[in-house]
Amino acid sequence: MAEVGKEFVKDITAMDVDFAQWYTDVVTKADLIDYSSVRGSMIIRPYGYALWENIKNELDGRIKETGHENVYMPLFIPESLLQKEKDHIEGFAPEVAWVTHGGEEELAERWCVRPTSEVLFCEHYKNIIHSYRDLPKLYNQWANVVRWEKTTRPFLRTLEFLWQEGHTCHATDEEAHEETVRMLDVYADVCENVLAIPVVKGQKTDKEKFAGAKYTYTIESLMHDGKALQSGTSHHLGDGFAKAFGIQFTDKDGRLQHVQQTSWGFTTRIIGAMIMVHGDDRGLVIPPKAAPTQVMIVPIAQHKEGVLDYAYELKKTLARVARVDIDGSDKKPGWKFNEYEMKGVPLRLEVGPKDIENKQVVLVRRDTGEKTIVLTDHLEEKITEILKDIQSNLFEKAKDLREEKTYVAQNFRELKEIFVEKTGFVKAMWCGDRSCEDQIKEETGATSRCMPFNQEAISTECVCCGKAAKKLVYWAKAY
Repeated sequence: MAEVGKEFVKDITAMDVDFAQWYTDVVTKADLIDYSSVRGSMIIRPYGYALWENIKNELDGRIKETGHENVYMPLFIPESLLQKEKDHIEGFAPEVAWVTHGGEEELAERWCVRPTSEVLFCEHYKNIIHSYRDLPKLYNQWANVVRWEKTTRPFLRTLEFLWQEGHTCHATDEEAHEETVRMLDVYADVCENVLAIPVVKGQKTDKEKFAGAKYTYTIESLMHDGKALQSGTSHHLGDGFAKAFGIQFTDKDGRLQHVQQTSWGFTTRIIGAMIMVHGDDRGLVIPPKAAPTQVMIVPIAQHKEGVLDYAYELKKTLARVARVDIDGSDKKPGWKFNEYEMKGVPLRLEVGPKDIENKQVVLVRRDTGEKTIVLTDHLEEKITEILKDIQSNLFEKAKDLREEKTYVAQNFRELKEIFVEKTGFVKAMWCGDRSCEDQIKEETGATSRCMPFNQEAISTECVCCGKAAKKLVYWAKAY
């Protein structure tokens, strides 16, 4: 089997040779995506879309549990509507795709293909919010958006991607703040407890915050190659959009007030994060809670009488405790083993004539490669136990790697040396000045990822200028 494995993975570039090429090899060979004739766009294949559906269902349930309702807004936004909030349009202008013609007719006003839907929600909220009794308005949309990216990569950065975007209105600043925190916690829960990706929660600097927001909260994760990825954001918009669009309500004292708003989003780029956090040189490694197939049954010597029938009976039984599939094709077992390792299926179940005779099966873990012989009488219980352990092990492994690749810099020399020699998170103090943030990026290529909620006083001086420090910041090179 070792030789078969080597033969199968020879077309996958090793992670330590070329991480970017390894990633491209994995997303295509594991049948997650195919390339489209539209530049910078991807076709999400059934296996990739099933993975997104599982993530979506986990998140959608949590969104609804917190009182939000799903809606749908138009794909196109008139230019005049987009321009109503000055900071917002300036922030998105370089990424906007414009529609100038309908059929043969030139439009009197350009329409943009939505890069995000704040202005559409604001236009609607103006029409339906009049009294404090109408608040809060807790809406969420599952949709596609378009951002005209110059450099693209499947899942991580594409012209068109799938996401959800929440847009809410509240009576007070405090309520909007609570919503911003609540939804960031929801994102962190999905990342850590479904995708087994540990995250750092914090606030973006003013330079990195969402265009038009009062402030932006973020969850940041670290990839296997030591680069960071913004994995979800939640924005307190204040009343800027409300004033621009005239979204007002009469409060309990009869006074006219502007609403306080939030927006928050979670995208298909999280699949890229999952790949880069858990994958290895054999392909995908998918946490059980997200996996389209949690257990793949591979019959051994299936041409022999009763083997295939027995395997299908096992599938029927095990469907009570897991998402189970079976490969009853005429391909050799060795090919099947490698195929489902490539696709990151958490657990493989092998069963042949001798196993049937002994009332047992062989279980093989994707995360560790460990093989276990299990009596069929205890199979459901054992599979549940192993899947739970795989989920936990992947999270702890990713957390350990993050800790291993997190460094501390006391001064600018140390900061620059770390980014020359290593990759990962670097914790360093910051004075709060934009000029220092810009200088760090210019000289190291690293950006401020977040000011973590859990602040540490590792120094009293800014890592760049030496002036009095205000915040601890996580710095990293990022996707």
